[in-house]
Amino acid sequence: MVDVDSLATFAAIAAPTGAEGDRLDWLEQRLQDAPGRRARDGAGNLVWRFGETPLALLVMAHVDTVFDAATPLAIERDGDALVGPGVGDNAAAVMAVIWALAQVRQPPAGLAVAFTVGEEGLGNLRGARQVCRELAPAAALAVEGHGLDNVITDHVGSLRARVSVHGPGGHSWWDRGTPSALHALIEIAGGLTATGANVGHLAGGGAVNAIAADAQMLTELRSLDDADLTRFEQTLAALDVPAPLSLHCEVVGRRGAGRIDVNHPLVQSVFATRRALGLPERCGSGSTDANAAAALGIPAVAIGCCEGSGMHTLHERIDLRSLELGCRQLTEIIRRA
Repeated sequence: MVDVDSLATFAAIAAPTGAEGDRLDWLEQRLQDAPGRRARDGAGNLVWRFGETPLALLVMAHVDTVFDAATPLAIERDGDALVGPGVGDNAAAVMAVIWALAQVRQPPAGLAVAFTVGEEGLGNLRGARQVCRELAPAAALAVEGHGLDNVITDHVGSLRARVSVHGPGGHSWWDRGTPSALHALIEIAGGLTATGANVGHLAGGGAVNAIAADAQMLTELRSLDDADLTRFEQTLAALDVPAPLSLHCEVVGRRGAGRIDVNHPLVQSVFATRRALGLPERCGSGSTDANAAAALGIPAVAIGCCEGSGMHTLHERIDLRSLELGCRQLTEIIRRA
């Protein structure tokens, strides 16, 4: 079973996207006497390799969280559960990888593990893209915290953009009639959400009695079809506002959509492991580090290592009993690599 105290310690280390260094330092210290070679790559990933043979399998687990550095990361035990921000996504996965490798007497020479950066938010899979491009594995496995009940074979793509509107602003009475940057952006946001897009952040303006001079939002469309993402990008490029307002749109991230056939040897190997453990042979969809591999034509799946709830909230919860089963799943997959 995973060392619960170590899991809680790791989860309590702040790791906002782009500032994962403290967690990676902790991991390096933890693994200093473990077999294999470890090094940081150009993106900042901690890459753990075994042997010099061509790479058969790359296992990826991201270390960043959705929480900023000021968020209190209080991790608490509640019976058979562990509760706290990021405890499942993705602290549980990272610790599951370490535990699984500790159970394998001689890790396969064609195995590499990457503890990746930049998976969440606007990280745009920076770490996974780097390691997949550099190591060019024959197959890739992304490990997530939640989601033990299925295997992710459909990789959900996304296109993310920052849209800003600027104008002269003014006094809400004396300059009435002057276009408001915020009003214009709200209208744009309504039109985008009607297409299926999500507006995750919208801000702007100042005083209640001032016409907003500036407003900005972050928007995202997710789809299993890359053509949808291309059309959304074209929609964003065609956005306009009346003078004297001006608009600027910047694409800040794109994850390509992808799919691996259920009959692929990688999927069948994972299913064989799950059969032996009594886990369902069920396919699902998600957006993970596996997207980066799929975009490069590398066969990839993602698996979860526990059951839980409240992902991306302050009260995230994982079931420690399910984590034991998830760790056994990962151990067997690695042994088969």
